Formats: sequence, C-alpha cells, structure tokens
Amino acid sequence: MPPERMVPTPKGDARLVVRRAKRPLAMLVLTHGAGGGIDAPDLLRLARTLPQQDISVALVEMPWRVAGKKLAPAPPVIDECYTAVLDDMRTRSPLVLGGRSAGARSACRIARGVGARGVLALSFPLHPPGQPEKSRLAELQHTRVPTLVVQGERDPFGTPAEFPDGIDLAVVPAADHSMKVPKSAELSQADALAVVLEATLEWVVREIAGNRNG
Repeated sequence: MPPERMVPTPKGDARLVVRRAKRPLAMLVLTHGAGGGIDAPDLLRLARTLPQQDISVALVEMPWRVAGKKLAPAPPVIDECYTAVLDDMRTRSPLVLGGRSAGARSACRIARGVGARGVLALSFPLHPPGQPEKSRLAELQHTRVPTLVVQGERDPFGTPAEFPDGIDLAVVPAADHSMKVPKSAELSQADALAVVLEATLEWVVREIAGNRNG
C-alpha cells in the first residue's frame, strides 16, 4: 500500500495518499471533484503510472469525503482545505497542482499562492451543463503558471471547442466529464485513460521538468 496519512485542515482531517518516484522530476498533487473521490479512474491511472516515469503523485481526499459527506462545500472552503494540505506537505521537487472538475477549479485559484509551477486541470467545468453564460474561464486564465486542460470531447461542462485559443488543451476523444467513453467509441476506456496519462506526462516533462532552472 502507498504511504498515506491524515492531514488536519480547518474543516477536519483530509487524507493524503502519496506515491513517490525514485528520482522525481516533479510532485503532482491532485484532488477530486465535488461529487467524486480520489478513486476516479483518471486520478488512479496517473497515481499508479507516473511514479514509474519519475513524477511523484499525491492524491488529496478532502475532509467532507473523509467524513462520508457527498456534497462539497463552497469554493472558498475547498480552497482553504486544499491550501492547508499543501502547507503541511514537504517536497523538494517542483510542485504541480491539479485536480478534476471542482478540484481543478480550486487548483487554478490557489496555484500561485502555494508556489506551484504548473496546474493540471482534468475535466475543467467551464460552465454548468446547459448554462454557457455562467463561465468559469477567468479562473483558468488567471493561474499565471503553465496550465494544461485535459478535456473529454463530450463533456457537458464544456467541450474542447468551447475553450478559446491560447489554452493548452488535450482532448480525450468521445469521453464525457468522467472521462468515460461509450462502448460504441472507436477507442476503449483503457485507451481514453492512456490519452490522459500521455498528455500529462508529456506536458510535465516539457513545461515543468524542462524549466527547473527557469
């Protein structure tokens, strides 16, 4: 089992699960969305595979999930808890902050303040489904650090075509907000998760590890 421990936050204990690379180029910290946990398939794929590619991965289970609650709190509370966990961590490797859905939004908001060198936004919820006028684009554009969005082609929270030019975007064909693909898709579920993995690995090596002295 990978090392894990509880981390105190102002809203209760969070759970931190860390898989360390032997010679880490970066530390990638990820948290879950509003309605899911750190057992999301894309988070697990990254956590299980990237350490073999010299990228350590830490998964953060937020306090409300640890306590068995299904509904996430308001965004400022998510940010407060995420920041508390990061303040408790110690890493000499360049920090890449991220998450999926609501976790991606939080990472975008706090990245600069916690010293992150980059942000990985999985399934960034550009807007609520069917409400494109309620855009969260500003959060994504104001990270002020290199940012990669990995987005499913059929994501109702924002398809890749809805993102403006200038966003570093990797598209997962046929995938929805959970990175799931239908059985009729040309690529398998394993192939879809491989797209997430390969896009993340290539970006971290290029943008973060390649600029360690920058």
